[in-house]
Amino acid sequence: MATVTFFLLCSFIVLFAQGKVTLKDDRTWRRVKLSDPVVLDCCYEDTDKPSKVYLTWINLVKAANNTYAEELVKRSHVIHGERNASMEFCGTLTFISVQLNDTGLYQCYLNGSSVHYTHGTYLQVYKPMEKTINLSERTKNRILTAEGILLLLCVLVPSATLLQKSKKLYQLEKKKVKKEEENIYQGLNLDDCCNTTYDQIERSQAQGPYQDVGNIMEEAEIQLEKP
Repeated sequence: MATVTFFLLCSFIVLFAQGKVTLKDDRTWRRVKLSDPVVLDCCYEDTDKPSKVYLTWINLVKAANNTYAEELVKRSHVIHGERNASMEFCGTLTFISVQLNDTGLYQCYLNGSSVHYTHGTYLQVYKPMEKTINLSERTKNRILTAEGILLLLCVLVPSATLLQKSKKLYQLEKKKVKKEEENIYQGLNLDDCCNTTYDQIERSQAQGPYQDVGNIMEEAEIQLEKP
């Protein structure tokens, strides 16, 4: 029991000696073009006067075995600085001209504080795309006009072709129907057919529904062939 009490007492003394630090919000992400300058900040509040916190910038880099390691920021194009305002302290990391290998997460290590690491800022350095063809605005307008004309032709030409094909198909179908109608009446003499039918009807009406037996026999004898 005495050992536990001694340990808690020592922990309280250490925390009290380190001072109370409150972290400020860091800018979480910065995207900067290659060779441009940029300034990163990490700010905190310290109630101790004078402050016993020592600030160091570290960079979290990706190692070869897919892990992350911490390294101190010591580069020729980087300037370390600080600024104070009342109880607020800020560490500044100024990149004069960022390089592609500067991409990474930057944090402040607060030595002598109960809070050792700030939230950090991720710096991304990108290389802008270079123009392969330098065109003037007049040339761009001409290209856009030509593209519009080609697009219009791509719409109109297939439509006109389809209309022409449908017209030809309609004409062929019409000729086919006309030819079939001519084939129906081919070889048939309409005048003879109609005259024969009309004569039969007139003859039946003239003779009446009843005929004499003698007349029938005479007509039958006339139609018989002689031996």
